[in-house]
Amino acid sequence: LIISWLTSNGVLDLKFNKQRLRFLSQTQKIKQGSEGVVYWMNRDHRVQDNWALIYAQQLALEEKLPLHICFCLVVPQNSELATIRHFGFMLRGLEEVAKDCSALDIQFHLLQGSAGELLPGFVADWSFGAVVTDFSPLRTPLQWVEEVKKGLPSDIPFIQVDAHNVVPCWVASDKLEYSARTIRNKITKLLKEFLTEMPLVDKHPHTALQTANPVDWAEALSSLEVDRTVEEVDWAKSGTAAGIAMLESFIDLRLKNFATQRNNPNSSAVSQLSPWIRFGHLSAQRVVLQVKCCGKSAGESVSSFTEELVVRRELTDNFCFYNPSYDSVKGANDWAQKTLKDHAKDPRPYVYTREQLEKAQTHDKLWNAAQYQMVIEGKMHGFLRMYWAKKILEWTSSPEGALSIAIYLNDRYELDGQDPNGFVGCMWSICGVHDQGWAERPIFGKIRYMNYKGCTRKFDVAQFERKYCPKDL
Repeated sequence: LIISWLTSNGVLDLKFNKQRLRFLSQTQKIKQGSEGVVYWMNRDHRVQDNWALIYAQQLALEEKLPLHICFCLVVPQNSELATIRHFGFMLRGLEEVAKDCSALDIQFHLLQGSAGELLPGFVADWSFGAVVTDFSPLRTPLQWVEEVKKGLPSDIPFIQVDAHNVVPCWVASDKLEYSARTIRNKITKLLKEFLTEMPLVDKHPHTALQTANPVDWAEALSSLEVDRTVEEVDWAKSGTAAGIAMLESFIDLRLKNFATQRNNPNSSAVSQLSPWIRFGHLSAQRVVLQVKCCGKSAGESVSSFTEELVVRRELTDNFCFYNPSYDSVKGANDWAQKTLKDHAKDPRPYVYTREQLEKAQTHDKLWNAAQYQMVIEGKMHGFLRMYWAKKILEWTSSPEGALSIAIYLNDRYELDGQDPNGFVGCMWSICGVHDQGWAERPIFGKIRYMNYKGCTRKFDVAQFERKYCPKDL
């Protein structure tokens, strides 16, 4: 496979679709007499196929200014979610970004601390004339953006570009969508306009007068104050190059089975691309373009995969952006909140603590195997994620407690955790988000039910249980 960006036109040739961006500042003109444009990289950790960097380079080229990228490294203090599994994957990916920048005469800065505290001063010190950033719908990144917005001088334009979604989140819909059914047509109609080839970020012709401080990546990694008991995984190497290799293996080996085998945890049919997309090492837009271009022989698998990667994934950004309670039972639809409340006191057949669940100490061998795979490998098959979360609802004393535990386990162990996909997956399973009411039953009420017997009809459960029989956790 030859990745098609290698022959793409450059940034200057592009008429940038301004719907991909929104101005967060009153001013829209680059400050005169400035000494550069900076892209504050937050969600999308890559150089090529990054609409935010493409726009930043276009601005810099128009004004004949140097181009810079900065990343603000923040480690939450005393957080059970700050693990070497996530931060190691992230930092190694950023090291690749820095190398790519060096080859393109783009200055890369690693800042230690929160953007709200550091970025306004950094912009002033380096006399930047514009700040471009990417987009995340999650609470904390949105808060960082607000803090930077308040701290920047009024004569510096601050522009946000959705570099993560094929159709920008605010363009796909201006409201909270009820389900995939209600957003599908909106996104599909816009694909002709937005699912386009992306220009190559080129060697930047305007050299910076000052160069960024060199980063000691080994020191940055070893000095991280994170939980190292949740270890890095060996199946997923971080960075864009490794993401491309996984994409190529998916198209060559697994895509043909996706439509028929994607719900079988024993089958090699899924893309396994979620960690690289979650950290922005891979552009979802590039993935779709490559699958459509090179996977034509895979038939219906192409449309099935596009539905998952574009419609379903971008629906999760919609949910988190337009619903501030995206990780709470309060964020569920009224019917779901009512049915969960009505059945909150129903007797549970088993009640487990968070620690028992974390250590895969339940009576259910399939659940234990799925949990064990997640803890050890940092991944869980999509079909089992649904079963896994629904059983947590069944085996804990309240819906609120179940949701809290499911999100905690997902975000601590899944390599693609702390992402809209994970929040919405837990909310779908436990709170019926993007789903409908089903026949009422104990504990679940009208929330869709899944059970062990149903799994045995779908795939060889015993085979999976044997493969992931929990050792001591």
